[in-house]
Amino acid sequence: MQDQRWVMLEVWRAICRHTALEESLATIGRILADELPVDRLAIALPDEAAAQMDIWTADLGGDGQGVPRRTASPLPNTTVRRLRAWARRSGAQHLRDGAAPDGDICPVGPAADGGEWLAAPLGDGPDPQGVLQLRARAPQGFAPEHLMLFTELQRAFATALENDHRLRELSALRAAAEADKRSALSRLGRADLTDTIVGVESGLEPVMARVALVARSGVPVLILGESGTGKEVIARAIHEQSPRRHGPFLRVNCGAIPPELIDSELFGHEKGAFTGATASRRGWFERADQGTLLLDEVGELPLPAQVRLLRVLQEGTFERVGGERDVKVDVRIVASTHRDLPALVQNGRFREDLWYRIAGFPVVLPPLRERRQDIPALAAHFARRAALRFGLRLQLPTAVDLALLSAYAWPGNVRELASVIDRAAILGDGASLQIAAALGAATSLQPHPEGAAAPGPATLPPAGNIVSLDEAVRRHVAIALAATHGRIEGRHGAAALLGVNPHTLRARLRKLGVAWAAYRDTGNERTTT
Repeated sequence: MQDQRWVMLEVWRAICRHTALEESLATIGRILADELPVDRLAIALPDEAAAQMDIWTADLGGDGQGVPRRTASPLPNTTVRRLRAWARRSGAQHLRDGAAPDGDICPVGPAADGGEWLAAPLGDGPDPQGVLQLRARAPQGFAPEHLMLFTELQRAFATALENDHRLRELSALRAAAEADKRSALSRLGRADLTDTIVGVESGLEPVMARVALVARSGVPVLILGESGTGKEVIARAIHEQSPRRHGPFLRVNCGAIPPELIDSELFGHEKGAFTGATASRRGWFERADQGTLLLDEVGELPLPAQVRLLRVLQEGTFERVGGERDVKVDVRIVASTHRDLPALVQNGRFREDLWYRIAGFPVVLPPLRERRQDIPALAAHFARRAALRFGLRLQLPTAVDLALLSAYAWPGNVRELASVIDRAAILGDGASLQIAAALGAATSLQPHPEGAAAPGPATLPPAGNIVSLDEAVRRHVAIALAATHGRIEGRHGAAALLGVNPHTLRARLRKLGVAWAAYRDTGNERTTT
């Protein structure tokens, strides 16, 4: 009995030490070969999904150094039925020539082929995880106490199988997550998840100094800047330099929420609170608990919503729509806007008390035209991103390209620069960056001053540079698609921009071989400051 307890202790230690089934079997096989008259260990595992029987065997021999081997054979439905019936009526059995003393026959594994074996189903219920089998070392055979020990081994091996199953599930989930990560990075045009803010040592140096000052405190921050300057990137930098960096960072675009849904979106709702509320839902504040919530375009909030937002900022509590109890949250608020909030306060369109609350520490982002020294680094960054996103050969902007980029006014700021580089990469098709053509599309979308002269003959290209009509159309629609991020229909779609029917444009794109899906916007970038 003392020897059996020692064997079981060592077996459980091996199972705890090794998660993979192959490693567990190798270690346990050596333990059993030292203490029992066995020369082979086998586990038969039915895999109905793959319609096969996997059999692990280890020839232990005299020194018990056998390495487990895996073989697979077809798994007929009749074998599955026989295995389930055997598992329901049988426990640990002493088999000779595949049969127990009562005539019951082991349906699978080496024990079914003859010899002296101990066999038992693994797992509870009618569907066994597998069948555990040990073959006696001739001429010794098995004694009754060996069958008692084997009964104790059933639970240990079932645990080993469960550990192996969970390990395989985790490996599959990890592989799927890695595949999703690679796909997302490819769509975003990034090589890894490391976020770099271009311009931290030049045009954005004063901004980053203020970020470093305020990040570790909990005061609300208001980020002011024109559209496209990278306000979300700065908000993320504040979060990641703060003690809340391990909590969630969530962004809600206040201007994109319909007025009738603002309360539900920000504060959540209870089941049955209104028509369509089929379940309770947490709002943005609850989901951002212990983290940071970016209220983007906070100046777009209507006045009634501003009142409820003020209460949350002052007290840290709110009620869900349709709820009767206060919900307490701990959220760091970062707000951003491109609007002139003081002017909105003067006009009565933004509450003065809310302005004082969210403007605890303002951070002003300069427009790109005021930090032109960052344009070369930004252009190179976006060129690398475009090459990765579109599967093109990397082409960096030349000195002439940079001169053109630096001379432009950039009303759309960094976001517009990113779009121009994307268009230039697509037009260049991996051979170059067509910066001049891409900038021409950008300037053609800007209103021209009244009385401005139209392009004259002196601006026309030499005859040798004129391309075919189809090629010219292809380039022109590519510029329109890039400018509209692949959108065909709608007021801001490429069809409206080109003045044609959307169906006509799609037909022309198919004829020209232009894949408009490749121009679609893949999401916000955290590196585009």
